[in-house]
Amino acid sequence: MASEPSRPGAQSGTFETQQSLSLLDVLCANQFEGKSFPPELLRETEESFYRGAPPKWLNFHISEQGGSGGARTPFIARDGYAALVEKIRHARSKLQGTSTVKLLHQPGCGGTTLAMKVLWDLRRAFRCAVLTGSTSDAAKVAEEVVALFTAGSRRGNNTVLLLVNDETLLENLKDGVRARIAQGPISTYVPVLILLNCVRKDDVRQGDHVVLQKALSAEEKLKFHAKKRELYEMYGERCHRFHGFNILQTNFSPAYVEAACSVFKPTKRADRPRKTQLAAFLSPLNAYVPGSFLPEWQCRDFLQRDADRRRGDFSLEDRMEPFSHLLVVFQRDERADGKVRMAHPLIARRCTELMAESGVTRSDTARNLLTRLCKDQSPPHVVVGFVKGMLTKRGLKPRLRNKTPGPANAADTQEDEERYARLILDIQRMESRRQSASVLKAASNLFDGDPFLPQALARFYYTELKDYNLAELWAERAKLRDPRNSFVADTLGQVHKNRLKNTAGSLGPLVVLQLASRAIEAFKDEEKLAENERGEDMRGDGDTRVSQHFNIRGQFGYLQLCNDVFHLLVEQEDTWREVLTKKVALDAALESLGDERLIRFKGLIDSLRGEIERKCAFFNKYLTYSKPKLKDDPDYISAGSSECYENFVGSYPPEDLKRTGAVLIQRLKKKKVYTSAAVLSCLESECRESDLKEITTWWEEIFRQKESINYIVSLVVRTNADAAFPSDRKRLSELKQKMPEILNDSPELHMLTLLLCWPADGEARCALDLGQLLRRMKRSFEVAYEMHLRSRRLRPLFFVGNGKGLDRMVHRKVLENLLLEQSQETKQDPWSGERIFHDPEVQARLVKVEGVVRNYRLFATVGGAVVELEANNQDSLWRPRRVSFYLGFTIRGPVAFAVQTDKKGNAHEPEMLSEENSRMKNTDVTGESESVLRHVTGPGGKDALR
Repeated sequence: MASEPSRPGAQSGTFETQQSLSLLDVLCANQFEGKSFPPELLRETEESFYRGAPPKWLNFHISEQGGSGGARTPFIARDGYAALVEKIRHARSKLQGTSTVKLLHQPGCGGTTLAMKVLWDLRRAFRCAVLTGSTSDAAKVAEEVVALFTAGSRRGNNTVLLLVNDETLLENLKDGVRARIAQGPISTYVPVLILLNCVRKDDVRQGDHVVLQKALSAEEKLKFHAKKRELYEMYGERCHRFHGFNILQTNFSPAYVEAACSVFKPTKRADRPRKTQLAAFLSPLNAYVPGSFLPEWQCRDFLQRDADRRRGDFSLEDRMEPFSHLLVVFQRDERADGKVRMAHPLIARRCTELMAESGVTRSDTARNLLTRLCKDQSPPHVVVGFVKGMLTKRGLKPRLRNKTPGPANAADTQEDEERYARLILDIQRMESRRQSASVLKAASNLFDGDPFLPQALARFYYTELKDYNLAELWAERAKLRDPRNSFVADTLGQVHKNRLKNTAGSLGPLVVLQLASRAIEAFKDEEKLAENERGEDMRGDGDTRVSQHFNIRGQFGYLQLCNDVFHLLVEQEDTWREVLTKKVALDAALESLGDERLIRFKGLIDSLRGEIERKCAFFNKYLTYSKPKLKDDPDYISAGSSECYENFVGSYPPEDLKRTGAVLIQRLKKKKVYTSAAVLSCLESECRESDLKEITTWWEEIFRQKESINYIVSLVVRTNADAAFPSDRKRLSELKQKMPEILNDSPELHMLTLLLCWPADGEARCALDLGQLLRRMKRSFEVAYEMHLRSRRLRPLFFVGNGKGLDRMVHRKVLENLLLEQSQETKQDPWSGERIFHDPEVQARLVKVEGVVRNYRLFATVGGAVVELEANNQDSLWRPRRVSFYLGFTIRGPVAFAVQTDKKGNAHEPEMLSEENSRMKNTDVTGESESVLRHVTGPGGKDALR
């Protein structure tokens, strides 16, 4: 948590780096106050910033001191400043425990500077800090955030405003803070954390966030023009080297960038001195990897290898002439190593283009960079990470307004992601596909322990070059390098699937089945690996990481492959339709198919229908019970699994359809309603009333033969669809009598039990032990679905409504339809921000439940028992108080939605808070906080962290 003394022993007025807050750079309220600095230090710090170095806290202090007397213009805050400050203040006023404010900015437009300026100006209102350490341990970061929040006296807590650049860390960090607060005893009567997420993106899109782009407003142009005059008065001709400032001041002028980079125009491909090579390495690195740099020691070491090297120490700036004005050397603080980068991303990009025009191609530069700067690096340093990112990290495609959904490559479940890293795409576009493959191959051979480079190379071979033999070779090598990673294993299955699909025209049934069997083997292996991955419990070595998301690509790839096999074989001979659906056995159809050798695939063909049923059932539950946290699932997943199910299962009953009830079951399979999730999805697919009647009737007949929850589920669905049906109180009574015997049954049965037995208003007691039933349901969910649905948001399936019996169970779709009837604005997600519960029609359909919040936990008294409930919005639990909410049910159990302070319970709130404070008095919580305070405040003491 170091401040920015740029010289040893400088009187900085900040604080020391301590292990207790090793991951945070804390900005004190009294930063630099009462301190003086050598004039040369101030001048050097300011000049470095205007040349293009990242800002330091001292830059803002210099500007603030110089502008306070009116002698200098104030520090220029771009137009997003006011919006960003307002969003931060609004986030605190919403009284949520943790919240996020996003700033999306294009590289080189001043986004990081703007974010730091906001922190500087709000340092007296918040506990401001920047996350500077490793982000791999969110729990450790959360521990430091809470320590900063509680630093000082018990009643001196203040909201932490934390600048974070990593988008992937946000939710884990929020969860970590909540978990730490829940451990108690910590009083939280002000919001704990506001995350200022500053994200570089080439393609920034408007939304509920602040956007900063490479374009100045008229007002910004005036401010930059005034600042330019001031800088010329102070620095004279040196201002010509202030590229970081000048590019903004000229409104990102291509002509200015062209003139600044003109020294690269005479670059030759052969016999280039090392300073030219070094500038050539920095250009694509900074152009394609925002925030990248080369360590100063490595630059010096590279230059000293020249035959005409000078002995002893030397100035990097002098040795890099005539390119030195395009480079900046900077440090985070005096203890850190120097870092070297191009002055601006636009300069880096144009220099890369100029070199390519002179014959120094991107592929040549990339290969030279690998051999000159990345070879023999043990252990690997930061440059290796930058280079790997340059070759493998994919950006986002520009979003098309009228994008037509379709079955994109199954290897890419992220629809908006580029197929390859931008550098690889540019090499392919401007040079050739072979050169792109050559660069990836060189990197794969050099970093012989990395699985992602050969994985990218294998994908390139099968998608772009259609060389399936080499694609298979590199996919196998990637798998050998990380044999436990299911996402790496997926590439091999995709290679075989694409070979089959793209060479199918000339293949007979025997070859089709041979290729299919290899793909199926690969996808099954991938599925096993995915089942063995456990998210946070599974860590790779080095750069290898296991995704926190469950990998569905193997199962979906299997279904895609089976669809291809079905169409390829049926097009050649219609008899295959009956064989593949198991209406006719393969051995009985061999004569018609005309090839006795096909019998070797009998086991494979016999297994297809059952495997497809299992995988389609999985996707039905996966899509019905959950969704991604930030966006919807691609349409092609549902469409592809539905098509495969229809081809293999829905069209024909199997040949052994003889058991009791099997005919009814086949009818249900044909309707695609053979599971609870499928029955529940009828409302999503707007099933017709006549179909619902048939489905309910068939399940009733099965119910008489064998107890099944799906009959009750179908009744509930019909009720929510406003379909008339005869009362079946006897069936419901029979099911209720069996419910106390539930021990290890499915989550669906537990959910139905809770819905049917949940006490209505006025009921003093519940027939079941709700606490025990909730625990059983949670365990049942953990066994059945937790691994598959990790990192996804569970959908609410039903809510407790105002009716009686089945009418109390209100399906999610009913509420959505109520909202749509009031407004035609269908683009907004009604569940985002729990907006749906603001609608009076929705409120009228549901029952309000009362509870109490303590230590980030929600409790309610239901049927005479106190039960703990999960909240949909965990940030609604940060402040202890009495609350009311609507009760919904996911497949994991009951969830409180729209948690709000209970107005009727306000009179009891002081009593509850008094009880909370009394409990806290028995525990000393200030020891660690006082220690932190002493280390971070300096001479200002507690007043420095208000």
